[in-house]
Amino acid sequence: MIFSTNHISMRIHSYRWPVSAFSLLLLAFVISAVDYEPTEKIFLSCGGPPDSADSDGRKWTSDIGSKFVLSSTNSLTASAAIQKPSVPQVPYMSARIFHSDFTYSFPVASGRMFLRLYFYPASYNGLDASHGVFSVTSGPYTLLKNFNASQTTEALNYDYMIKEFSLNVPFEWLNITFTPSQNASNSYAFVNGIEIVSHPDIYITDGTETVVGQSTGFNIDNSTALENVYRLNVGGNDISPSHDTGLQRSWHDDSNYIFSAARGVTEVPDPNVTVSYPSGSPSYIAPLDVYTTLRSMGPNASVNQNYNLTWTFNIDSGFSYLVRLHFCEVSDHVNKVNQRVFSIFMNNRTAEKEADVIGWAGSNGVPVHRDYVVFVPTGPPQQYLWLDLHPYTLSKSQRYDAILNGLEIFKINGTNGNLAGPNPAPLPQPLVDTGQSSGSNQSKNHKAIIGGAVGGGLATLLVAGLIVCVVSYSQMRKKDPSTGDGWLPLSLYGNSPSSGSAKTTTTGSYSSSRPSNLCRHFSFAEIKDATNDFDEALLLGVGGFGKVYRGEIDSGAKVAIKRGNPLSEQGMHEFQTEIEMLSKLRHRHLVSLIGYCEENCEMVLVYDYMAYGTLREHLYKTQNPPLPWKQRLEICIGAARGLHYLHTGAKHTIIHRDVKTTNILLDENWVAKVSDFGLSKTGPSLDHTHVSTVVKGSFGYLDPEYFRRQQLTDKSDVYSYGVVLFEILCARPALNPTLPKEQVSLAEWALHCHKKEMLDKIIDPYLKGKIAPECFKKVAETAVKCVSDVGSDRPPMGDVLWNLEFALQLQESAEESGGGFGIEDVKSFEFTKDSDLSPMGFDYSNSCSVGQGSSTSIEGRSLASQDSDGSTPSAVFSQIMNPEGR
Repeated sequence: MIFSTNHISMRIHSYRWPVSAFSLLLLAFVISAVDYEPTEKIFLSCGGPPDSADSDGRKWTSDIGSKFVLSSTNSLTASAAIQKPSVPQVPYMSARIFHSDFTYSFPVASGRMFLRLYFYPASYNGLDASHGVFSVTSGPYTLLKNFNASQTTEALNYDYMIKEFSLNVPFEWLNITFTPSQNASNSYAFVNGIEIVSHPDIYITDGTETVVGQSTGFNIDNSTALENVYRLNVGGNDISPSHDTGLQRSWHDDSNYIFSAARGVTEVPDPNVTVSYPSGSPSYIAPLDVYTTLRSMGPNASVNQNYNLTWTFNIDSGFSYLVRLHFCEVSDHVNKVNQRVFSIFMNNRTAEKEADVIGWAGSNGVPVHRDYVVFVPTGPPQQYLWLDLHPYTLSKSQRYDAILNGLEIFKINGTNGNLAGPNPAPLPQPLVDTGQSSGSNQSKNHKAIIGGAVGGGLATLLVAGLIVCVVSYSQMRKKDPSTGDGWLPLSLYGNSPSSGSAKTTTTGSYSSSRPSNLCRHFSFAEIKDATNDFDEALLLGVGGFGKVYRGEIDSGAKVAIKRGNPLSEQGMHEFQTEIEMLSKLRHRHLVSLIGYCEENCEMVLVYDYMAYGTLREHLYKTQNPPLPWKQRLEICIGAARGLHYLHTGAKHTIIHRDVKTTNILLDENWVAKVSDFGLSKTGPSLDHTHVSTVVKGSFGYLDPEYFRRQQLTDKSDVYSYGVVLFEILCARPALNPTLPKEQVSLAEWALHCHKKEMLDKIIDPYLKGKIAPECFKKVAETAVKCVSDVGSDRPPMGDVLWNLEFALQLQESAEESGGGFGIEDVKSFEFTKDSDLSPMGFDYSNSCSVGQGSSTSIEGRSLASQDSDGSTPSAVFSQIMNPEGR
């Protein structure tokens, strides 16, 4: 930890002194806490007008005729051919183009500088934006290498982007060289804006900082270059450069990085707590706005012990990263040591075993920060850095809770001075059709290759009205910070776990495939008419996406109409995926998407009406009579048929990723239909065994192998389906945090009972004496195989379906022969060797927020909104029953 000023080059480091010594030092350091005034502040609009101002009020000058341009013979200036609605005028609508090496040279005072490069990949002078491939160097550092702004922004769903670096300038000249790629004759380089702002040595460490998970130290000195990849105001709103502490930094809302529905709660200072920098501490470490808001786990200690507060960040492999965490206690009730103690995990490693903010700061209302270094080994081009907070229960602190106010992540240059990572891979387009496969794997894979080759052609733009409305809404929200979290276009989610690079002030417009030829497009007037102008009397429920109404179309046809809430945390991406997937799939055991509406800034989905709601509401926590065993089995067979079709019947394998009892719907004839394709993913191609992707799913149902390796296969759906089988047997939630620790996870508890030959002891009491022993044996064996820890040990859905159909035959045969069933007397089922599994070893008490944990988490429902919440489900979609969604 470093404290410095703009007047004195003195630095005092934290050597993990005792709490009292650290607090005395913090209070004794008597230098006035004022914002930093940069000695250098350059805003250069490349190819722009002589003087202009950006949306933040900062003044930009043109590089035309500028002293910073060494030569103008090998460059030209041009204006962007188009301006997307989200793109600001300054500095993005003009650029300087280079067809050979080109250097800017800035005379600046020696010291550390923020260098920010602005890119808007449009067509300039008729040049193809995709040919803009180039490298950027500064002194001994390679900042970008074969960088393709067009590919990067497209993959991340940005319209424009900023790259920020922190460099030390030793000789009073900062040179920046742009070099077009040598791999193609038509490559060129370009830049829209260059910003240079001096800053104090606030990120320098003294070598005592420990690399997380290792015993070695790490030193960041003036020979180190940094790239800022994330800077977040946790629990608060965006902070613009003009509201920073003089360093012109952009701080962003953290909500899009939180990995799961377990989002905790945001807090602001109690009236009796004044947040202020300690006497002598520089205020430019972070703006006061960062420390006056925070995100905590929430007030329920029992719930907090059963999950992690987790963020995920997409980063480049093969680099070390400096992670700076900002803390400040703002509660009047937390003002002493050991009142709130928590652990900090990064990438499954303990970064801080016993974090006590009061112990570090000495008092509430006092900001403090901690630095950690995380090494990310080589592997796939991009990986995820996981940050988890979890109460440290061994301290017996007053509160089992954790907090975070702010976060910064910097990439550290390698030994060769390199900071450049690869361009992110383009986002795959989900491609499916309604045709049945021949059943041959070879045929299915051949179709997958053909489908992949033509995939890009299926995408079209959303209508301009939607773009304008969403962008206007996002701009309105920026002007009114009181509005809280909002529903932003997907390109504004560049800072989400699906993005692959830094997001500073990046914004953009949303584009989507819109298969209007495959499902019906409703006008908003038709939607209002179908719901009697959204009559609350027709309300079926409220979910994470928005409200769901019963409606009638075409003179009486019953439908379920799901209306998006602009303030929903879900929304855009799931709206798009649901349309793209369901509009191309038709199967008896898949819920049918009838159509959609996307006008007047509304997003509405129209489905077949499911008269009997979800499977879960007929199993537990319901006033409905319990389902007979045979009917439960028939419903499971129907769901298995739907999943089997997804895995084998379409042109590409489709992995649902969110199989659970609330996503199995029942129509008026009790026919089971798999629903909710918002998280669905197209499966691997012919020469791949899995899809590497961010982990998503729901608590209690998530494949532990997918969780550990971030490698998705259709066997992940099989695992989730195995949990469903245990639910219909046991009539209890997949996770129930109110139970003893060993019983919280249904899958783990069922496996444990199976090994102890007592699985029959935990089944639904209603089923005792009603299941034929052989049928029970077959279903239990199937469920146990499905939840195998290793995906290769799990059966394909086709085998699962066959086993359940055979179990149904066994049940029917036993019923025809008459007599009672005594499965409570069955002790051992003599499973085959490959089904005799060992426990998963997935400890929900100290692993990630799938149930609890270490340093990773699952995008699933928060335990706070888990099935133990006592809510009464309604009769349509899973989001209705679980407002937090996934």
